[in-house]
Amino acid sequence: MDCWSSPIVMDDEFEKLVTRMNPPRVTVDNASSRKATLIKVDSANKRGSLLELVQILTDLNLIIRRAYISSDGEWFMDVFHVTDQNGNKLFEDDLAERIQQLLGPKAHSFRSLRRSVGVQATTEHTTIELTGRDRPGLLSEVFAVLADLKCNVVAAEVWTHNSRMASVVYITDEVTGVSIENPDRLAKIKQLLLYVLKGNRDKRGANTAVSVGSTHKERRLHQMMYADRDYDMDYADCVSTSDRSKLTVTVENCADKGYTVVNLRSPDRPKLLFDTVCTLTDMQYVVYHATVIAEGPEAYQVVFCFVGFLCLLLLLIMLTIT
Repeated sequence: MDCWSSPIVMDDEFEKLVTRMNPPRVTVDNASSRKATLIKVDSANKRGSLLELVQILTDLNLIIRRAYISSDGEWFMDVFHVTDQNGNKLFEDDLAERIQQLLGPKAHSFRSLRRSVGVQATTEHTTIELTGRDRPGLLSEVFAVLADLKCNVVAAEVWTHNSRMASVVYITDEVTGVSIENPDRLAKIKQLLLYVLKGNRDKRGANTAVSVGSTHKERRLHQMMYADRDYDMDYADCVSTSDRSKLTVTVENCADKGYTVVNLRSPDRPKLLFDTVCTLTDMQYVVYHATVIAEGPEAYQVVFCFVGFLCLLLLLIMLTIT
């Protein structure tokens, strides 16, 4: 009898076991601060816990004003000061319950980074991922090809940076209104879209991928941009002089403690912490401790992690993307 099982399945089962033994504890506190609601989470630590927490709070359209992160060793304790989009504390009972369900023991475990966070899985559409050289009219050409192939575009999100483009497009069959699963038809869609992406100027190459189901758009676009090496150029050419003057990054190596301390100061904007954590995670760096303050026009982030100069360059670039 074949007793082999997938490593992914084994990892998921191990995570479930650890979570059952040490379920996350969540506290939603409206009494400790006059300006913000405090969300406190502590649980057994695993790789990716911080990203999942920040991603869930971002998906709930919450603004993170402050964050105190500690995940050294086998346990983590994170405290987030959050408000709604209007800067108000969270007094809605249903929203507090949603946070408790997503982060607390009822969720059973923090969902794996291999799955979506904040988006329910569905087989009602097909996901197309595109990366290539950006140019005027590219998106129009992509949609025209999909229309000719009898595909209905349900939704799409596009990022462009440094003359590169990444896009996640959700499509259904024009007639049936459900996902497209025929292998031959999917192969034809990929082939024709690849022709459009390559054009006659893309020397670095283009890529298309198709899957059935759902994905977290912003998280996936981060991964696609990083894989496409959109940061692979001189930093001076990436941002304007005015943008560079607003960014400050300093690095201090603490060899005795085994940490690198990164201090970042930049103009605050929505999803800034999410972008920072995504960047570090994609580059396989682990955040052990961090303090984030974003209560005014500027944001300050102090991060303790293992980090290299390439990561700092990418962080500078990501901080300028709005």
